[in-house]
Amino acid sequence: MRAAFIALLLYILGAGLAQAQRLPDFLATTPIGEIFPGADRVDAPAGKPLAAKAYAGSRPLGVVYLTSDVVNTRGYSSKPIDVLVGLANDGRIVGAKLVEHHEPIVLIGIPQAKVDHFISGYVGLNFVDSPPRHGAPPPVDIISGATVTLMVIGDSITRSAIAVARAHGIDKTAAPVQQAAPAAARAVDESRDTPQSWQALLDAGAVRNLRLTPEDVNQAFRASGRDDAAAVADGSGNADTFIDLYAALVSVPAIGRSLLGDTEWQRLKERLKPGQQAMLVAGNGAYSFKGSGYVRGGIFDRIEVIQDESSFRFRDRNHQRLADVAAEGAPAFREVALFIVPDDAALDPVAPWRLQLMVQRVLSVKDKAFVTFDLPYELPQAYTRPVAGAQPAAAAPAATAPAPTTQAAEEEPAPALWKQIWRGKSGQVAVLTVALVVLVGIFFFQDQLTSRPLLHDRLRLAFLAFALFWIGWYGQAQLSIVNVLTFFSALRTDFRWEYFLMDPLVFILWCATAISMVFWNRGAFCGWLCPFGALQELANRAAKRLGVRQLKISHGVNQRLSTLKYVIFLLLFGFSLYDLALAEQLSEIEPFKTAIILRFVRYWPFVLFAVAVLAAGLFVERFFCRYLCPLGAALAIPARLRIFNWLRRYRDCGNPCQRCNLECPVQAIDPTGEINPNECIQCLHCQMLYHHDQKCPHLIQKKAKRERRRPQAEPAEQPIVIHRLPSQKPEAEA
Repeated sequence: MRAAFIALLLYILGAGLAQAQRLPDFLATTPIGEIFPGADRVDAPAGKPLAAKAYAGSRPLGVVYLTSDVVNTRGYSSKPIDVLVGLANDGRIVGAKLVEHHEPIVLIGIPQAKVDHFISGYVGLNFVDSPPRHGAPPPVDIISGATVTLMVIGDSITRSAIAVARAHGIDKTAAPVQQAAPAAARAVDESRDTPQSWQALLDAGAVRNLRLTPEDVNQAFRASGRDDAAAVADGSGNADTFIDLYAALVSVPAIGRSLLGDTEWQRLKERLKPGQQAMLVAGNGAYSFKGSGYVRGGIFDRIEVIQDESSFRFRDRNHQRLADVAAEGAPAFREVALFIVPDDAALDPVAPWRLQLMVQRVLSVKDKAFVTFDLPYELPQAYTRPVAGAQPAAAAPAATAPAPTTQAAEEEPAPALWKQIWRGKSGQVAVLTVALVVLVGIFFFQDQLTSRPLLHDRLRLAFLAFALFWIGWYGQAQLSIVNVLTFFSALRTDFRWEYFLMDPLVFILWCATAISMVFWNRGAFCGWLCPFGALQELANRAAKRLGVRQLKISHGVNQRLSTLKYVIFLLLFGFSLYDLALAEQLSEIEPFKTAIILRFVRYWPFVLFAVAVLAAGLFVERFFCRYLCPLGAALAIPARLRIFNWLRRYRDCGNPCQRCNLECPVQAIDPTGEINPNECIQCLHCQMLYHHDQKCPHLIQKKAKRERRRPQAEPAEQPIVIHRLPSQKPEAEA
């Protein structure tokens, strides 16, 4: 037992040592010149926060540190984002490099070069001489597509530079920081749990409020220099209240029991781990505080909790939707949420903290801006007790009025926002709508089309090119299994249509795919609208033209291999129930993002995988679609529910005729002649054979029978022409 305890202690110490050694490890693998130009060596890291002094010879230049050692800012993954920063002795940032992260948004959607370019924008800034003004826009524009991640990176660089400069004597001109009374001097009074009314909680300061009108928000945009954003209508102009936001620390017994009620309070107590905190957030008005990120990527990207140098956001697994507030006299709220502080974050209940709310407006598809407002919170002393042996903490000053800050942001699902995006993409919506109408016409008039093989082939080729170049590479509307997982996650949490209306082309494609499954199973999307499927088929066509020999997979082997995609889908679905962000990363089994969204501009392992899949498709047509695609599996599962069957067959199909079976490009036709709807992509090749009187054995035999049954025509009468030769007289008579 003692040996086990010692081993455990050594493991904990070793883990702590390993954590402390992260800066030396990164310094050992990163040339110092990349972080601190002009430096040729660094000392061993020391101090608190940990930093390494940089030198040019014997001349000190500044320090190098790791942002995650200084500030606890985390993004979508809820894990630290590590940036090495070089800070000169004059307070200027001379270098910064992202060395480690676990952000799914960056991993699957944003090229590393763009992230590096964003970080390089902080090089040259001096937050000692020019501290960031609360309410000022960020010094570097946020990249569309990774707002939360890059906000976290930018915020961590800014706050850590100020903290390191102060701690290591670089900020010599800064005024002394007034030390607050230690928070440990007081603790939450667990013995006080008498329920109170809503008004009593408000009067005591146990519930804090932030109320904004549309004009307050417009004024914040104007103060930040974004008059154009203030002039944009977002659907809240006619409302008296933009948002009426309330926050309270419900892990405190008296507050929690009052706001949650006895039953819900007991459940919360059972869920909370020792020292873990929980808060209630409620809101009314035109604006939602929940945002869209927790549906799309598992994170609430509109609210953030900040305490001292630490900050964190809530994820969907930290959230519980509540119907109402149980306190007597509480108003009805549009949204009520119970949040539990994540396990990897910390919140001191007796120290001040603030809830930061982000408000976004879209100026165009690519130009967005937001402001943030702070709701400060400090637990009233009436809910705390002095800690034995410690001096009571001094009363903190009254909370100040919320102050706005401005930055550029990415996505918010306010009803007016998706409408603005749809208006901005009205041209693309029109083109896609026309294309879908054409596809419906192809299916409804398939007999007339497939009876003309050359027209069918040329039209299909043109539609595949449209799907690849316009829907995929231009419109970026490649559907993914992530969309399916996100939809089911939304059904389990807080489903709202506006979350899925943010991308018009993707939404239209999903609606079209859902409707088409009633008529043509998954084939309408997989066979005609999927950009990656089109890329595979076009590449295979080119390979055939070049004489690449096609591999024929036996029916039995093909059936067994086709089950792989269903296994992959079920695994991803199971992981999504546990952690949607993890499932998003595992969905990299789909090369869609590499080949379509990022156009192969990505790290080489992703590109290698995508190229390998396409290379396999040169020998086995639509190799990925047939055996690996989890999206195809998800769409194929309800295929048996289709109402109509448009594919026509003869009695001879499968017995004895096997031509369609042998020529089906995805082997969706069984040797018995039956078409497997789970594998069929509605390419209509079998229907072309159905009408081809020179390829279909049934039609050839039918034609031959008609020829044999046709009666023999009687020979036409030939006129007899008699030519009379001139008479010849005997020579004697002559």
